[in-house]
This record gives sequence, structure tokens and C-alpha cells, in this order.
Amino acid sequence: MHPALERFIQQFKAQADVIIDSWFICDSERNIVEYNRAFFAMFPRSEARNLKSRKCHEVLRLGICQGSCIAQQCWRDQRHVRLDEIDGKPLGQADDAPPRRYVLSAIPILDENGNAVGALEIQRDVTDEAQVQDKYRKMLDNEARERERLAGQIRTRTRELIETNQLLLKVQKELMSHKKGMAL
Repeated sequence: MHPALERFIQQFKAQADVIIDSWFICDSERNIVEYNRAFFAMFPRSEARNLKSRKCHEVLRLGICQGSCIAQQCWRDQRHVRLDEIDGKPLGQADDAPPRRYVLSAIPILDENGNAVGALEIQRDVTDEAQVQDKYRKMLDNEARERERLAGQIRTRTRELIETNQLLLKVQKELMSHKKGMAL
């Protein structure tokens, strides 16, 4: 392991207890070298026991891992990267289970020469919040459709009332002229 990465891990672990989200640290080859209890808890025990030295994309299986890895993005840009609502299925999750949704954040770990030697990645599972938002959007869409349907019914009924009123006025005029004709 690169000495700069070892130093970062020692310094970070002294403060890491304040982070309640799951996190892991990977080296420049994307091998997991350190993680917290929350990250460990994302996986079945049989898989969680073997997390160290595994490739992060093998265990998280996020929708961005193969094409646009967040660690690679932060190394390329040499800055913090955040990605919202990324779907993924952690290793050990049933294939037929719906994917989880995460907010991801990563910072590069650099050596004294500015070369990337690793990355700290933090994952926040926002699946429940995303489902609530999806239900809320669907509810709003349904309400908008229902409002449009009701507005259409009101327009139709208004048109019918106007037509009925016009017929009534016509009949009243005919009645009045008939009444005038009888009076003479």
C-alpha cells in the first residue's frame, strides 16, 4: 500500500466515527483497503468478511461503475465528485430485488506529488426517500389528470347548460309571441 494512502487512512480513521453513512477507501487500482461498519452492514456476512482487497465495482455493482466510476472521475478532475440517485445492487442482494438508490460522494487521496493513490467514497442509501418522491410525483400526476378530467366535464356540462338555456329562451319567445297572437 502506498505510504500516502496509509497516512490518510490513519488520519481519517481518527475522525471517521462522525460519519454515519457507509464509506470505504480504495487504492488506485480500485481495491477496497478500508471501510466502516455501515459499509460492512450493506452485505451478507459471507460477502462482508471478504471485502478488503476486492474491487469496489464488484461489491457495490452501481449503475455507473463500469463506464463512469466515481473514483476515476475524482482522480481525473482531482476534486470532490458527487452523484445523486445512482441505482445499484450490493453484492449478495437477490437478482430479482429492486435496486437500491444512493447519493455518492468521492474525494481523491493524493500523494505529496499530487498523484492519485486512492479515493474515499461515501454512500448514502436514499432508496426510501426516492420511493416517497416517486409516489409523490405519481400522486401529483394523477391529481393533474383528475383535475383535467373534471375540468373537461365542467366544460361539457357548461356547454350543455348554455344550449338548454338557449332552447328555453327560444321556447319562451315562441310562447310570448303565441300569447300576443291570442290576445289580438
